[in-house]
Amino acid sequence: MANLAKLFDSLQKNIVFVLVSLVLMAVVYFVAFGFEKLIEKKNGIKFSSEKTKINKLVIMAMLAAISVVLMYFEFPLTFIAPSFYELDLSEVPVLIGSFMLGPCAGVLIEAVKVILKVFIKGTSTAFVGDFANFILGCFFMIPASVIYHYHKTKKRAVIGLIAGGLSLIVSGVFLNAFYLLPKYSELYGMPIESFISMGQAINANIHNIFTFVVLAVAPFNFVKAVISGVLTMILYKYLSRHLKINNLNAM
Repeated sequence: MANLAKLFDSLQKNIVFVLVSLVLMAVVYFVAFGFEKLIEKKNGIKFSSEKTKINKLVIMAMLAAISVVLMYFEFPLTFIAPSFYELDLSEVPVLIGSFMLGPCAGVLIEAVKVILKVFIKGTSTAFVGDFANFILGCFFMIPASVIYHYHKTKKRAVIGLIAGGLSLIVSGVFLNAFYLLPKYSELYGMPIESFISMGQAINANIHNIFTFVVLAVAPFNFVKAVISGVLTMILYKYLSRHLKINNLNAM
């Protein structure tokens, strides 16, 4: 009850940011939906049908639950970035779900993961970190899933994960520099100079917000993309055999 009280108090204080975040989450879903329709038209497949709907929902719920659990096992990479950037493996089930079920399913798994985490653990970043987790996860997952589903082979999966990783790194640089860090500074009451000082303690070449995102945020997201991508490739083929949707073929 105490966590919920703190959550609703934080929600009231940051209601505008939360509403904008929800709108952007809906926009991301419809972008993924558009890509699915293009893939369906090109390949003559359906990502969902009445026959597979229940099975698909069960798999999505299971993968979202695994993602939430994995978010509890997070750790900083203090040799790369300040300790408030923490690495976890929660993107792996999201990527696996998107490879199995399509980019829309990936967006929904990502959203459910973040929403459940907020309700269970609350927010320590005025919702900014939670929104960042969702939006950057989608920048990683959607390109990887779309590229893979256009022609489902192991090679395309690797290409998709590389493209998704590059998208994560680039979007992470720009979003952190121009939106996420300034918004966190505003809502949490922490000066931008504090981030720069924490980064400078790790890398003396960090002296402004631009060098911070290039020399701290980008390497952090590179490590995250590599670890998540490798684990997805290792686990996906095995899991897809046991959690298979009848009208979608695994690589």
